[in-house]
Amino acid sequence: MKIKTKSSDNRATPKWLMDIFEDWFDPCPLNPNPQIDGLEIEWKDKTFLNPPYSLPSKWILKAIEESNKGKRIVILMRFDPTTKYFKALIENNAHIFYSGERLKFINPEEEKNYKSPFPSILVILNNKH
Repeated sequence: MKIKTKSSDNRATPKWLMDIFEDWFDPCPLNPNPQIDGLEIEWKDKTFLNPPYSLPSKWILKAIEESNKGKRIVILMRFDPTTKYFKALIENNAHIFYSGERLKFINPEEEKNYKSPFPSILVILNNKH
């Protein structure tokens, strides 16, 4: 089952950041396999996630679930501390890194950079047992 997202979600993680997480599993790739639903499969021990910004809650809750199995999860997400899923991240000992600037994402359809209209953060979940 493929999850529908807005066309504005079709933004690739900046290359410099993807280079850091080059060998990490991505359950929500820009060009997903329609046969695989990243929300339904088991994630790998090292997972990098850039969820659809229009529908992040299911992905964030899945990330918490996978982290509680002892996996290391890094999430690139919109900084919005007013959401329930942000509170859930805090309750699950997330480490949050804010760069103080807006990222430039790649729009593959137009082959140009797209400056985010909101700040992004990196969230690290590492609940090793």
